[in-house]
Amino acid sequence: MFKLSTLDWTTVVFWLKMAGMHQSELFTQIRREAPSDEMATNAELLIRAGFVHKELAGVYSYLPLGYRVLMKIANLVREEITHSLGAQEVLMSSLHPLENYQKTGRDKIDVLFHTELSSGGELVLGQSHEEIVVPLVKGFLTSYRDLPLGVFQIQTKFRNEKRAKSGLMRGREFLMKDLYSFHQNEADFDSYYDKVRAAYTRIFEAVGLGDTTYFTYASGGTFSDYSHEFQTLTEAGEDNILVCEKCHLAVNEEFTEKQTTCPGCEAPFANLEKRRALEVANIFPLKTKFSSAFSLTYRDEQGEEKLAIMGCYGLGISRLLGAIAEIHSDDKGLIWPEKVAPFKVHLLTFGEAKDPNVLERAEKLYDKLTTDGHEVLWDDREVSAGEKMAGADLIGLPYRIVISPKTLAESKVELKLRRESDVKLIPEDKLCNYLG
Repeated sequence: MFKLSTLDWTTVVFWLKMAGMHQSELFTQIRREAPSDEMATNAELLIRAGFVHKELAGVYSYLPLGYRVLMKIANLVREEITHSLGAQEVLMSSLHPLENYQKTGRDKIDVLFHTELSSGGELVLGQSHEEIVVPLVKGFLTSYRDLPLGVFQIQTKFRNEKRAKSGLMRGREFLMKDLYSFHQNEADFDSYYDKVRAAYTRIFEAVGLGDTTYFTYASGGTFSDYSHEFQTLTEAGEDNILVCEKCHLAVNEEFTEKQTTCPGCEAPFANLEKRRALEVANIFPLKTKFSSAFSLTYRDEQGEEKLAIMGCYGLGISRLLGAIAEIHSDDKGLIWPEKVAPFKVHLLTFGEAKDPNVLERAEKLYDKLTTDGHEVLWDDREVSAGEKMAGADLIGLPYRIVISPKTLAESKVELKLRRESDVKLIPEDKLCNYLG
């Protein structure tokens, strides 16, 4: 039905498939000191390690390493949403006519950025896309045969937050996946809603947050009894949730006026543990609020005109990056889960001046690993061994390989997993057994 209007992902795919890079060629550098104006761990580490650059509170630029992570998260989300839900990807405008918000009664919400055309028309920057996607779908939706329909995008959003804080986890400009679904009836919507929940669960498992992310009941406002959030446990979060470990469910503390027991097993709230958490995604029944505002209708089997039932499903891509950095880190730096790490292997060379064979061996290993499909960042900078080791811990790639005169003498390489403290000396021809 739709001619897809997606980003040109050719560049992105090329960038992500670029298996190797020399660290000396990165235009960014590691910072020794944490930025003085950042309190959040994720922002401190990402800035120091050269993943992002802060432009102003709540606004960050993504540097080569950070961009690779961001796009890996985005592609994991894209593949899951496309394959498991059959949703179609579009790219909608960031500039929105204010009159669309006046139709839905959302023109006065306080997070809108307002601007004007030189000809006098009033616009807002997109903070969400209900006011755009519904008129868009209206131009193509005619019959019940067109339903159900899922349309999603991965796009920058803008919200005029009064208190932009917590690094990437609460921003004024951020990358988000927003999905909108359209249905004939409540039963079809409920089925799709459950599929989105399962898809989100798989996404959080893939990025290393499955154990710490809870399906959380929250107030549904005027649309329904419930909406649902996905909350990741972290002291840097802004919400308090009551966690039921028996059901692996949670309830947002703001929702406790309507509910007094766990929705899964009916355990009283007094038996649940209060934890600090960060909302990383939400799924929400819209019913006919937005379809009614724009007269989004279809003709059913009897030819009668009916309003489409809607749902919306948001997931913060850049917020997820911040959450991963916040949770998967230690006092030395970042610890990236393998599926979202900018590179899989950090190759370090020491003692080149003492033994020129170090560089020759490193070059051969670099070529072999990249040819075999392993992503490798080779620290070939002319700095001390200590600086390279500290930098590797800060950047936090899953595997660190060291080649030095010592390892050459033993015909081995030094291998260390970032998550572990043990260092192994292994024969080079056995390396693939460890890297997988």
